[in-house]
Amino acid sequence: MAAAEPLTLFDVGSPPTPMPPNRLLAVRRIYAEPAALESARGRQVLGRFPDAEVVEVPSHWQIPELHGNAGNVDRWVRVKTETLVLGVRKGLTTRPNGRSADFIAPGLANGCAMACAYCYVPRRKGFANPITVFTNIEQITAHLRRHVASQGPKPEPDQRDAESWVYDIGENSDCSVDALVSDNVADLVATFRDLPTAKASFATKYVNRNLLDLDPAGRTRIRFSVTPDDDARVLDVRTSRVAERIAAVDDFVAAGYEVHLNLSPVVLRDGWEDAWAGLLRQLDDVLGPAAKAQAAAEVILLTHNEALHEVNLGWHPTAEELLWRPELQEPKRSQNGQDNVRYRADVKRATLVRLRELIARDAPWLRVRYAF
Repeated sequence: MAAAEPLTLFDVGSPPTPMPPNRLLAVRRIYAEPAALESARGRQVLGRFPDAEVVEVPSHWQIPELHGNAGNVDRWVRVKTETLVLGVRKGLTTRPNGRSADFIAPGLANGCAMACAYCYVPRRKGFANPITVFTNIEQITAHLRRHVASQGPKPEPDQRDAESWVYDIGENSDCSVDALVSDNVADLVATFRDLPTAKASFATKYVNRNLLDLDPAGRTRIRFSVTPDDDARVLDVRTSRVAERIAAVDDFVAAGYEVHLNLSPVVLRDGWEDAWAGLLRQLDDVLGPAAKAQAAAEVILLTHNEALHEVNLGWHPTAEELLWRPELQEPKRSQNGQDNVRYRADVKRATLVRLRELIARDAPWLRVRYAF
């Protein structure tokens, strides 16, 4: 393939210089739709990984080497490290949510360089889910501006936010990692900075301190996911350590982000109560007054999936000793139509009651926005 032309960005951006060495990404191959290669954002990504082989594909969903290839189980982490996909997002649909956000925005990316053992994204893509970057960022931001304008002011406070419509911009990826690959996240932060009736929101398990320079002006909410470190060391593969996420909260608040906490996933195992009490005390010890004053939490008990269980047995069976507990779990049909398993209703009710008691005792400043 011919060398990429110099990049001219339409909005917030940086020149297409190679990405500094990073433990998550050492990209050797980029699968790309032709239209994505021709875009400014696509050329930026190529510029960040100039030594990568580029393979043109008709669609980011039609890559036999990745999707449905059971042989990739043995290369689960390697695929995430060495592979990227560039595509054009065809369907620009913003749909209602009602839990963490008012709306789910069209994603800027799909897949992740991290490898959390309970992640639901590979359930759709089959045996590999490296990052797919959607390069038609101008269309995505224009769609969101129109959608926000059509809502008008938020009529009354709710558990999502007291004043603003909240848009989740990272349903199928981790935006902190996506920001290593392109300026898509920077462009979204800039877009919402100028939308006084709406906020962007995304959950993350990765501390990307470059995001501190984006000037969100209070219009982007970052939800740092935290779970007891002993669990995270087994389940949150390739993520920032939990202590690093907690230590970053004050800095992100000072930089103009709203910072919430996802107590997620809550995994039931021997000693879980003591482990969560210790984590809550750690939060209480580390976070400063400004962070505590604006903090809120989402409590999310583990949801798992039988197909993912089988995949995990091929690359990380130790995780399944924590995740796969048939004696405690029951079938659950998810909102997106997947057949999952969750803790039985009686087990879940008792767990949430106990966890709320621990929060009231050890982190009484932490408001729980919702729990499920």
